[in-house]
Amino acid sequence: MRESNIREALTARIKSYGGEERALKYLGRNNCPDVLVLLSSRHLLVETKRPKKKATEAQAREHDRLRRAGFHVFVITTLEELDSRFPPV
Repeated sequence: MRESNIREALTARIKSYGGEERALKYLGRNNCPDVLVLLSSRHLLVETKRPKKKATEAQAREHDRLRRAGFHVFVITTLEELDSRFPPV
């Protein structure tokens, strides 16, 4: 399975919740999470990876910085992880 498959499944799941998503990119900085998820009750940052891949050390440090700032940051690598974070409706 490719990362794009995980991303497409995430997009479909968020839409099924009535939510929206935005692709993210930092200006002049690397290691931004891939997606901002906008749900009525919460807002999350999601990094998508293909199965058996992990966030790089630099990405993990950025995720930790964001968590310390109060953001919820998740890394999703499989459809099972997607189902556990965003159960089917």
